[in-house]
Amino acid sequence: MNINLEWTNRFIEAESSYDEAKLIIIGAPFDGTSSFRSGSRFAPNRIREISWVLETYSPQLKKDLTDLKVADIGDLILPPGDKKKALMIIEEEIETIVNDGRIVAILGGEHLITLGVIKGFVKKFPELFLIQLDAHLDLRDEYLGERESHSTVMRRVLELLKENHLFQIGPRSGTKEEFLLANRLNTLFQEKDIISFKERIKDFPIYITLDLDILDPSILPGTGTPEPGGFDFNTLMDIIYQFKGLNVVGFDIVELSPPWDRADISAIVAAKILREMILIFHP
Repeated sequence: MNINLEWTNRFIEAESSYDEAKLIIIGAPFDGTSSFRSGSRFAPNRIREISWVLETYSPQLKKDLTDLKVADIGDLILPPGDKKKALMIIEEEIETIVNDGRIVAILGGEHLITLGVIKGFVKKFPELFLIQLDAHLDLRDEYLGERESHSTVMRRVLELLKENHLFQIGPRSGTKEEFLLANRLNTLFQEKDIISFKERIKDFPIYITLDLDILDPSILPGTGTPEPGGFDFNTLMDIIYQFKGLNVVGFDIVELSPPWDRADISAIVAAKILREMILIFHP
């Protein structure tokens, strides 16, 4: 695999071997299209470092990381100036892990990495549903003349998914054209809609992409494109907890930008979200 084989830093208690693990953590440190505040390429390592502040036990879920088989296999080696090659590497490596029958947790990086990830998933799971938790729609057809960007990632992902297989929760920013498209395609959902769409997708493979800017900047300031008016931490977690019991085959956490994260406020939030998602979705 195209990863750093000398990796020593690990997410808290994610120290199983690849062969015995049921859930794999892998970093995708790419931020080559970040348009405002770059630095998300440093996020996977910082989430790992700060995770050791946390306890392994979740009182909300009554589960402990020490009881699970989780492997953190390090970061993909991605060329910083070549998004097409970076996406190809992500696609190939994710496809390998998926074909090995593992749940995958990917740490970005900017949101464009999700395009490579979904390309790796849909080969095995052509009926894949995608749940997007995000402040932005990311449905532009192009941004600054580029069709592959963190601002266009969901538009490109739509080209890979079956019709009506995208659910967007939390967007509060986008162009008029993006919102018109989202309304036409019926991709926008609110927390009250989760029970109904859970029933619809419960028998299908599901991928969750979490852009941390869904949280209000007062909760998570260290992100590339902060957007006021977002969820608080407990509201977001209440949403994520509702996905328990679904057939989640993978998820990512993207857009943490450590250079803009004073006092590691955002990193510890990201690390706790990751802990909870591992505990929820570990098979």
